[in-house]
Amino acid sequence: MTMIKRITTLFMLTAALLLPLAGGVQAAERFKPFVLASKGPADFATKVQETKAALTGAGFQILGSYSPYSNTFVDNAEVIVVTNDELKKVAGMSEYGGFAAPLRVAVTQVGDDVQVSYANPLYIANAYRLKSDLNGVNEALKGALGAQETFGSDRGLTARKLRKYHYTFGMEYFDDVYKLAEYDSHKKAVDTLEKNLAAGVGGVTKVYRLDLPGNVTVFGVARRAPEDGDEDMDERHIMSVVDFAELKGTAYLPYEIMVDGNKVVALHMRFRMAVHYPDLKMMGSNSFMKLMASPNAIQKALTEAAGGSDQ
Repeated sequence: MTMIKRITTLFMLTAALLLPLAGGVQAAERFKPFVLASKGPADFATKVQETKAALTGAGFQILGSYSPYSNTFVDNAEVIVVTNDELKKVAGMSEYGGFAAPLRVAVTQVGDDVQVSYANPLYIANAYRLKSDLNGVNEALKGALGAQETFGSDRGLTARKLRKYHYTFGMEYFDDVYKLAEYDSHKKAVDTLEKNLAAGVGGVTKVYRLDLPGNVTVFGVARRAPEDGDEDMDERHIMSVVDFAELKGTAYLPYEIMVDGNKVVALHMRFRMAVHYPDLKMMGSNSFMKLMASPNAIQKALTEAAGGSDQ
């Protein structure tokens, strides 16, 4: 065998051995933030009722629902927040796991089409560092509502990337939470939130409440700037900037406040928004630069609602 043939043979053997390894790297599963269940012409109100019925029929408990905006950058929108036994069980298995116990489903009308979508449980399981992949929840939602495609990122993110996710250098991780307030007891913290949310303190109002084992309570809240208030905290303003694609991420809403023991916390906007909209640019007309003041504005509003001090 000539030297050239030996080299050629060695090259081919090396390539054959490395090919399966390369395929394994390429095969790493990627996840996207939202699932599109269905899309097409429909009566909006009827679709909302059908969606709620399908969810309860699949064993989900509806915690609450609300319309975050209508006749704005979408024609209409309704968010339905649900939970089930699997979500509640998994929530208690990891730090700040309670943020994943309520799952968000959205019905959004854009022109003649009505989109039904939901936060992707497989994505949330990794982004929120859960000790479960939430596949049972995913299959239940798929069976109840459908699953045409996932969306919210062109390529998606791997589980490894999601579990250590932050948008860029210096930005917050999952566990870099807003620390809103601290009380003598869990009950005092919850009672204060109930009172302030009912009064709309800081422009923040209650959408739902979920009590979990271990003195953990999660509130879902709407954020609407009072008259002459700070637009940077307003969910309608923020979503009009970031939710510009054809398929809408309405199921980003509502925001959560969690009472964990005697402490009141919330996910930092620079994590929560970024992980749900990972492809957003830093600069440009629809970018984080347009929302530079929002992380602090949201922290201030949520702190006021929690009865804490923003000093």
